Amino acid sequence: MILIGGVGVLALAIVLLVTALLPARSASRGVAAGLAAIDRGYAQRALKAARDGSDLFAAMPDWLERLARRLSPAGIAGAMEHRLDLAGNPTRWTPDRILAVKGLGLLVLGVLGALYGLHNVGLFVLYGGIGGFAGFFLPDLLLYNAGVKRQARILASLPDALDMLTVCVEAGLGFDAALSQVARNTRGPLSAEFARTLQEMQIGLSRGQALRGLVARTTVTELRAFVSAVVQASELGIPVAQVLREQATEMRVRRRQRAEEKAQKVPVKIMFPLIGCLFPALLVVIIGPGAISIARSLFGH
Repeated sequence: MILIGGVGVLALAIVLLVTALLPARSASRGVAAGLAAIDRGYAQRALKAARDGSDLFAAMPDWLERLARRLSPAGIAGAMEHRLDLAGNPTRWTPDRILAVKGLGLLVLGVLGALYGLHNVGLFVLYGGIGGFAGFFLPDLLLYNAGVKRQARILASLPDALDMLTVCVEAGLGFDAALSQVARNTRGPLSAEFARTLQEMQIGLSRGQALRGLVARTTVTELRAFVSAVVQASELGIPVAQVLREQATEMRVRRRQRAEEKAQKVPVKIMFPLIGCLFPALLVVIIGPGAISIARSLFGH
């Protein structure tokens, strides 16, 4: 009986030890697993849609992606994921898909350029190289353009979002609840970024870490300044409502300054089409009849 009791106590001690150690390990892995799941959901949500056969680039061979990866610098996958984050992770596009399209563009445009200069060996090599270069970097240019447009939309919607966030916090909501209200009641890329930030906070990240992740996915200077102010206010114990009010006022001032800057650029931009398109027509209308009269007087026609 003593032996059985000792074995039972030993087994109970082992079970208690295992149950005490497992939560610590699972908690540390849980946040990382949650972040990985969010990244997969945002960066590779196109995989299911790509398998339906309706995508033009759905059935591209793997050797195209390997070709583009070998011609690209090291770490291209991470850089491509960052560019996709800046562009909002467009539907059906992943780093591997973009690399495959780069390889396809290299071959297709390179062959077309070589065929265009087929009558001359020098032109054959030159046009083939130019076509391959253009086809290889065209997806990067399109992805960069999509990222620039998305960041511009974030910058345009930031003052209104901060106004709503300030009103919600001053009405009594916490910062996280106010951020949820902004993400729920607004549309656009900034709303999507706020929603992703809330998801990261819900799986265990601190507010500062989630907001810094938001900054890493954007290039907007004003958003970076806003996040820095909120994080510093949280760390120093400054009331968030006061910080949000100051940030919202500053964002409105900056928006007015950007509008005034664009208005000042209008005369310079309109000068070129005015000189190139309107002035020649005006000169023809004004000088044309006089030129015809002078020609008739001189040549008798």
